[in-house]
Amino acid sequence: MEKLIPVINKLQDVFHTVGQDAIQLPQIVVVGTQSSGKSSVLENLVGKDFLPRGSGIVTRRPLILQLVHVREDTEGVWGWAKFLHTNDKLFYNFDDVRNEIEQETDKLAGQNKGISGEPIRLTVYSPHVLDLTLVDLPGITKVPVGDQPEDIEEQLRTIVLQYIRNPNSIILSVTAANTDLATSEALKLAREVDAEGNRTLAVCTKLDLMDAGTTADDLLSGKGL
Repeated sequence: MEKLIPVINKLQDVFHTVGQDAIQLPQIVVVGTQSSGKSSVLENLVGKDFLPRGSGIVTRRPLILQLVHVREDTEGVWGWAKFLHTNDKLFYNFDDVRNEIEQETDKLAGQNKGISGEPIRLTVYSPHVLDLTLVDLPGITKVPVGDQPEDIEEQLRTIVLQYIRNPNSIILSVTAANTDLATSEALKLAREVDAEGNRTLAVCTKLDLMDAGTTADDLLSGKGL
């Protein structure tokens, strides 16, 4: 399997380059509303800060992140990254990775909150990661802002469903603890493709922002899911 994963990752890149449907491989898809903390969840899985930060919709294109475990002979560096669109250029500074994501996003989605379904493909090599494929999707929203179209909700829904319909995907449904679980858009979409919840994990974030006197006991115990 260790030898097979790099081959499959390369095939995924080739399929993307030629515009063909990729093989439906196991992957972890992070879904949530804007500002739910989903990008922070993904960064914690990776163990490195590298995603854009800001208010409102920050993730405006899907990010397909391939993690590749390498041996410890990395000369003291945590690891390095490579984008499909930059060919063989290597990034050792993860602030540069963040800047590249922002610039590549602006190319297709503009600089005024627009979105695009065209993914950015990033591979991270490190002795500190496991061999995984993670997908960070734009945050779900209902009200258009900036250059977003009037049907922004439907466009985002289409993008999210494209990835979570993959029967081999694990859905990380991120919900902030200070919101009503019953109205979670991330869980609602997950139920559409995984009614039994066999491949959905609910992730509770922002426990520190809960109102005084309230608890997340029901959410953490799975009640209402």
